[in-house]
Amino acid sequence: MEGGDVVPRMFRALVESAEKKFARVRDLPAYGSGAPTEHYFHKVFKAYMRLWKFQQENRGKLLDSGLQRWEIGEIASRIGQLYFSQYMRTSEARFLFESYIFYEAILNRKYFEGSAKDRGVRFKELRFYARFLTVSLILNRSEMVKLLVDRFKSLVDDSKSTFADTNFKEWKLVVQELVRFTKADFSSLIVRPLRYCAFFDSYPLSHPYVARFHANKVLKFQDALLTSYHKNEVKFAELTLDTFRMMQCLEWEPSGSFYQKTQAESREDGLLADQSLTSGLIDINLAADMMDPNLPPNPKKAVLYRPSVPHLIAVIAKIIEELPSESVILLYLSASGSTGQTSSSLMGSSTSSRKFVKPTALSQTSQKQISSLHENHTSGKGDSTGYFENYLWLGPSRTGGLNNLYPGDLIPFTRRPLFIIIDSDNSHAFKVLQGAERGERCALLLSPLRPLFKKPSSGAMRNGSQFTFFLAAPLQAFCELVGINPMDDDLEHYNDAESIISTAFSEWEIMLCTTTSLDLVWAQVLSDPFLRRLLLRFIFCRAVFTLFCLREDSDQYLPVCLPELPDSFSPNSISVQPVIRRLANHLKVANYFRVR
Repeated sequence: MEGGDVVPRMFRALVESAEKKFARVRDLPAYGSGAPTEHYFHKVFKAYMRLWKFQQENRGKLLDSGLQRWEIGEIASRIGQLYFSQYMRTSEARFLFESYIFYEAILNRKYFEGSAKDRGVRFKELRFYARFLTVSLILNRSEMVKLLVDRFKSLVDDSKSTFADTNFKEWKLVVQELVRFTKADFSSLIVRPLRYCAFFDSYPLSHPYVARFHANKVLKFQDALLTSYHKNEVKFAELTLDTFRMMQCLEWEPSGSFYQKTQAESREDGLLADQSLTSGLIDINLAADMMDPNLPPNPKKAVLYRPSVPHLIAVIAKIIEELPSESVILLYLSASGSTGQTSSSLMGSSTSSRKFVKPTALSQTSQKQISSLHENHTSGKGDSTGYFENYLWLGPSRTGGLNNLYPGDLIPFTRRPLFIIIDSDNSHAFKVLQGAERGERCALLLSPLRPLFKKPSSGAMRNGSQFTFFLAAPLQAFCELVGINPMDDDLEHYNDAESIISTAFSEWEIMLCTTTSLDLVWAQVLSDPFLRRLLLRFIFCRAVFTLFCLREDSDQYLPVCLPELPDSFSPNSISVQPVIRRLANHLKVANYFRVR
């Protein structure tokens, strides 16, 4: 009898060991790099590979001892979760694909079928669906998302009736979030992906100019930090619609074969002998089919969900500390703001560690960067009160300074090159950063203070922030502005509109690469395709807003870039205004614009 207990005991010991290692990796900060972090990930992958192989080799004995299929599903779900967390840390698409394949296998093999018998298993199944939905959303697998949404809603409804004594209110809210998110998201993914796609975003006419362009200083874009907070903003789990759109804007579109990929059948026991970090548990060829090996790596992105300001500052400091030389970091902040209120307790609140940031996670260099806030508050160029007067809310206002981000909070980090995007009704407060830098001049793209719509009742946040929408999907944002539903037009008519914009972007790229009056701040990042595309879309967005029939207080409805671009890119220039006119005429909305 004792001999028969050896296999189950060994299995439980392996499960416990893997779970402990998983918890250790899960608690690691989602920013920074280095050997210790990779070491932990290798250990937890190895633990799960050993566990998976053991249950395969001893499946019969384990089933005889009472092993349930949901337990196998839980192991596979943990592996999918692990791959996804690694994707969020590194932005490497291969981890996202591996996660998707694992979750898809769990769904197809129905590991959690029969969860109605056990409330605990039902909760595991609900969490599996929520995680698989997140991965599918990021990969734009629209058909899978529709399937998962329907099953998830049915599962929640069944849970309420099957486990009547359990409160599933939290899961009902998750369903509501999901429906709202998918409704807003898929309106922007009708024709083309948000990710950088050579077919759509690389222009043959301007390519030679981009290839030959070389500024006196050229910066590499490898790191970004993204965060947003708005009351009642569109989100699913810990992914807001604004950060979701910006995440994808800063990634390469995978191989086209990904969209034509047929359902590949995985072996039931599909463990390979490969012991590498990214395979070993599934057929690596499945993920390889989805990847274009010629694509450069994606920029690493730290996506923070509702961080406190001390936590945000700590993460920026850590990223900048590890930033390679001759590199630039993109900071994307989308939040509501407040004006004219000073905070005498700023210094104390900005440097407190709170539970969000462990002091051990920050090096001495990072601590010095944060402490230099006081230096910037009391000295430097310009009016220092402007640095700490207006701010963004990164959380509920009742918590005070812990959630108030001031322009001055970013000044210490201008010792390194920054590309800053502020999407806020108080974005113009960050103009004070120009001239206050501590070593490197920063590039600023600042949103309008108010959104514009043909029908103001449509609301600024129903489909995410408008400025971010223009940077992510210019034509779809244009259609939303003038009240057009792209679904109402035939695909050819819509593609013609895309061609008008693409032709303009190609011409503007040539102008950017050949003008002699382009500020070095923009010239040094122009070689990067992601930042160049953002700049082109800003030019388009500013022109659209400027030429839209505006009120007298038009400045509130216009975005700003600092340093300023050459006059040849102004909304009323001969190279820009005709583009808006052609587009408006094509979509039959010319009466909304002041164009000659």
